[in-house]
Order: sequence, then structure tokens, then C-alpha cells
Amino acid sequence: MQNSQSEEVGPAGAGPEGAERAKYWVKTVGRGAEILEALATRGAGDGMSVTEVGQACGISKSAAFGILQTLRHYGLVADEGEGMHRRYRLGMALARLGDRARSQVSLRDVARPVLLELTRATAMASRVAVLEDGHAVVIDQVDLEQGPRLDLRMGTRELPHCSGLGKALLAEMPADEARALIARTGLRRRTSRTITDEETLLAHLRDIRQSGYALDDEEDADGIFCVGSVVRDHRGGTAGAISVTGLKLDQPSWRFQEIGRQVSSAAQRISLALGYRGGSAGG
Repeated sequence: MQNSQSEEVGPAGAGPEGAERAKYWVKTVGRGAEILEALATRGAGDGMSVTEVGQACGISKSAAFGILQTLRHYGLVADEGEGMHRRYRLGMALARLGDRARSQVSLRDVARPVLLELTRATAMASRVAVLEDGHAVVIDQVDLEQGPRLDLRMGTRELPHCSGLGKALLAEMPADEARALIARTGLRRRTSRTITDEETLLAHLRDIRQSGYALDDEEDADGIFCVGSVVRDHRGGTAGAISVTGLKLDQPSWRFQEIGRQVSSAAQRISLALGYRGGSAGG
């Protein structure tokens, strides 16, 4: 009897990961996922015909019809109209599954392996925080196994205007919300480098949105710098922020840019794992 897997294998790709995918890849399931992604590109009330689905996914009309009917049976696809006017759209079962998926996702659990990699790559302690009562509250961190250890504690509440985590979160707020938060928490001077002028801070936040990362350059503590970047949820909203923290010493300016790109890239990876499918965090 012929092994059915040989007919149901997708592109292998390169290396051992590609071989592993080829071994277990089921083409029909992959086609079903591609169809769902194609239907997701349409707006409200604008479905797709079976012909359009087939063209979008590069499969025959009959194959598209068969997969659509299977997905329809499970409520993953819905249809309306008859004959040539029948249109397909995403089914409401996806909303139920999406709610369940989100309830099973923890920012801390998703961020942890990325923070481990980030700490190894930068040789700096990394943290993840959420916004709570106007402050960045650290919910997990990865310390260095060797080298100088900074006094970073879980549950730390950091001011929004002078920390890498806080500024990354503050930069995502509309200007009026940012002003209201600043008015509530104040612009306390922590070091000689702390920004204490509201308009200067708001202009600084615009630069953060443009670059995709926030730099605390000895603004919260002398001799310490922190680079933070926002993490987004499935709706594109702010889920939290991550950062790395290190000793300032004689770091060249280009080093901060390099670290910023690393932190921003890590934040985007976490965002993707949380379901975000938009552009880059700094865009």
C-alpha cells in the first residue's frame, strides 16, 4: 500500500527543520489554512467566490470547493447566496476559538524564551513589564549568569517618563492620554539627565515611535542605561514592553542603536506569538 504521506507533503525548505516539516506536513490542512488567510483579507460583507478562493490559493476550483465545504461543516467558514452568487467568508467558530486561544496565552510565558535569547545575545539582563496604574510593572526577568548583576527586582514599578520600559509604553499612548498620565505621575527628577519638561518629553516620545525603541540614558539611575520596546497584542494594542539593562561605562552611541534593533526585533517576535500581524513596532 502506498504511503499517503508522500502525496501530502508540502515544501521541505532547507536544513533539518525543513525535513521535519516535510515529514509531518499535511497538504490539505495547509491548503485549509491558506484559504482562511485569504478570506481574512476581505472586509465586512465582502466574501469570495469559490473561483476567487482557488485563484488566491493557487488550487483548482474543485479542490477549493471541497475544502471550503469541510471548513463550513466545522463553522470555520460561512457562505451566503446561491449558485454563481455564492460567497464565502470566515465563520464565527473562529471567534470562539480565538477567544479560547487568547485566554490560554500568557505574556510572561510567551516572552520568557525570547528574553532568554535576548540576554544571551546582548549579555544584559532583560525584563518584561505591563502598564499598571500609570507605571511599568515588571512581571518577569532574566538575569546574567555571569558578570555584574544589577539590582533588578520582580514587581518593580518604574516611572513612565524616565525608564526604558516606561517610555516605550508611554510612547504608544495618544498625546492627550500621555499628557494625562504625566500629570498624574509627575516628571520627577531622578538624575541630572531626567527629562522634566513636558513638551520635551512629548517630542522625545515621537522619536521613540519612529525608531521603535526607547532609550533610558542614565535618566532613572546614574551609570545605568535601559533600552525598551513595546509588545503588541492581536488587535495591535499595547500588551506590555520588554527591555535590556546594562552599565553605561563608555558605550559608543552606535552600540545603543544596535541594542535597540535587537530589543525591537525581540519585541516583534513576542508580538507575533501573541497574534499581532501588523507592521513593525516602530512603523
